[in-house]
Amino acid sequence: MKSRAIYPPLGMTILLCLGTIYSWSVFKKPLEALFNVGATESGMPFMIFLASFALAMPFAGFLIEKLGPRTTTIIGGVIVSAGWIIAGFAQSMSFISLAYGIIAGAGVGICYGAPLAVSAKWFPDKKGLALGITLVGFGLSAFITAPVARYLIATYGPLEAFKILGASFLVIITICAFFLRFPKEGEIQVTPAQAAADAAATQMTAGQMVKTPKFLGLWLCYTIGTLAGLMAIGITSPVGQDVIKLDAKTAAFMISLFAIFNGAGRPLFGYLTDKFGPKMSAIISYVLIIVASGLTLLFSEGSVVLYIISFATLWMILGGWLAIAPAATSSSFGAKNYAQNYGFVFTAYGAGAILGSLVSGFLKDTFGSYLYTFYLTAALGVLGIVIASATFKQK
Repeated sequence: MKSRAIYPPLGMTILLCLGTIYSWSVFKKPLEALFNVGATESGMPFMIFLASFALAMPFAGFLIEKLGPRTTTIIGGVIVSAGWIIAGFAQSMSFISLAYGIIAGAGVGICYGAPLAVSAKWFPDKKGLALGITLVGFGLSAFITAPVARYLIATYGPLEAFKILGASFLVIITICAFFLRFPKEGEIQVTPAQAAADAAATQMTAGQMVKTPKFLGLWLCYTIGTLAGLMAIGITSPVGQDVIKLDAKTAAFMISLFAIFNGAGRPLFGYLTDKFGPKMSAIISYVLIIVASGLTLLFSEGSVVLYIISFATLWMILGGWLAIAPAATSSSFGAKNYAQNYGFVFTAYGAGAILGSLVSGFLKDTFGSYLYTFYLTAALGVLGIVIASATFKQK
């Protein structure tokens, strides 16, 4: 029981490497200048990466059950690194979309679920909190990788930065993956209350789960929560530079700052979900989305405080949903088939990524400002409250 404390930090380190996608906005402007493309095209690798990430998750659930978390993570880590390194040889944005978007994105999808499944199985008594702590790595990734990526881009160019980061990830992920394993029978002491709750929970397979109204409601709630957060993350640096008139160095620092909130959102909402249930956690997140979206409509040159408050909130909400959704999946559909079930629920993340990237890029190219996207996120916050109220029973 004492040795289980090692697994959330191991998972956190692996997810720190995988979460470098949240630093994509640091690459956007350099790649636009390098390949002479607009905002929509420079957002395509980000969108494709997240979509590929989400689509690989259901497949990863079966791999985890068949091969175990260690082997699955190593396989995914090799694919992630290959995608980053191959992207370093790109001659166009289309090539980056293929290498970074499809290959690296699929690798992240294969890796991502294994550390979460390990933490969930070792901490049945504090599942939401354990998952939230593990997920801190994914959220805090940009805090470390955004300034590192900015330095590498400034020193070597964006393509060399891809190669250096890819090689680094291969080493780190492989070392951490070596220690991952599920508990053996009898290693975890389950309290009588937890045993009773597990016995009472409905244990569904993925095929049974996807046919239920609760799955659809959770999927839609997850899509809305991630769409708002991913749109904000994808345009954080451009909004800071184009609207608030920050310089590139300050904009990169802001990404690192917001990453702290993204990381903090995971244990915070994991705790709230354990304490109050997914319904209340979801409603709180949507209220915050509405407030943050409203603040963006007050932006003008020099509105640094409003910029920090609104974007920090949206980054935090994305982190929050990456803790709410896995905990809700386990409590709603049982822990037995969690890895496979969450793989299907996670496809909502891909839907949010695709819609968020397409909408924000289209609105920027059409109306000349990213700020029009926040009218949409405010409306989606209202819709999310309605769906969450109908989907989840109060704990």
